[in-house]
Amino acid sequence: MSSFRRFTDLAESLPPTVPFVGPETQERTMGTTFRARLGANENGFGPAPSVIEAMSRAAPLSWRYADPENYDLRQALSGRIGLAPERFVIGEGIDGLLGLVVRLIVGRDTPVVTSLGAYPTFNYHVAGFGGRFVTVPYRDDREDMDALLEAVRREDAPLVYLANPDNPMGSWHGADAVVEFATSLPESTLLVLDEAYCEFAPEDALPAIAALADMPNVIRFRTFSKAYGLAGQRIAYGFGTAGTISRFDRVRNHFGVNRLAQIAAVAALADEEWLSHVKSEVRRSLQRIGEIGRDNGLEPLPTATNFVALDCGDAARARAILEELAKEGVFIRMPGAAPLNRCIRISAGPAPEMDVLAEALPKALARIA
Repeated sequence: MSSFRRFTDLAESLPPTVPFVGPETQERTMGTTFRARLGANENGFGPAPSVIEAMSRAAPLSWRYADPENYDLRQALSGRIGLAPERFVIGEGIDGLLGLVVRLIVGRDTPVVTSLGAYPTFNYHVAGFGGRFVTVPYRDDREDMDALLEAVRREDAPLVYLANPDNPMGSWHGADAVVEFATSLPESTLLVLDEAYCEFAPEDALPAIAALADMPNVIRFRTFSKAYGLAGQRIAYGFGTAGTISRFDRVRNHFGVNRLAQIAAVAALADEEWLSHVKSEVRRSLQRIGEIGRDNGLEPLPTATNFVALDCGDAARARAILEELAKEGVFIRMPGAAPLNRCIRISAGPAPEMDVLAEALPKALARIA
């Protein structure tokens, strides 16, 4: 029997890829569940009770399609951020929005500039549309904006990706430096500025909205997955000039954002008290992770996110710690590229999970000493 031959040459050339192996997959493999889920930078403190109530009220209408214009959410974001509603695009998490922006710009062999070891889902989308990666290494555990700019100019790249604050290292650049980077780019290069962790960042890390608002070659992505505790609902947004944002209507799945996610996001924006509570809990947890790391000879890196990178010295030791912690029922992750992969990455979580980590880490280390 002949093999099926309808797939594109591009699809056939790509290896099967899973950017992240989920904790559920690992649990099925192990035949047990994790006691502490600290690897996906989720918000273990959960969404606000007001959000859960709003979703519960709306659940009986789940038979209806969602509003394809995301009208209520764009109005709410407009009121919060101070830009007109037509300057927002809503998507299925930042991952979904990254796929759309890549689809708009990247074709076969299009050069795309990013940092070596940066958020891998962006790379997944670029590969899926046949783009050509141009990567630059981190410098001092931060994305190297000077090197990114040089690569953009050298390659005449139409797309560059920068996360600030950064995943997987938790590092950040100041707002002035980000604005300087953006304004130094060629007008033909679109900057994707991933601000998924913006709610946890110091104020001087985030460019003012007005600083980049009128640049058609800048789009800023933010999410409800982290500070707002809605990772499972898959909802995020981007904002830029109306002309740039309008292009998304040409390629997006207009019914892709589900109804409950829209309602949850609007309710989350309205509950500032819960957001403040979560930020306080995250700060407390990050401090605890740092203390646990130091107590066990692992140095925490400074962070502007809801996770801490702990320096383990080298990649082999970091991998061994990750694997031994999994045996103790603790799910964490680690960066995939050198020299970042000398670290493990641990997300903030509720106090009981921090207690599990404090108990498990010395046991894991004892087995690899």
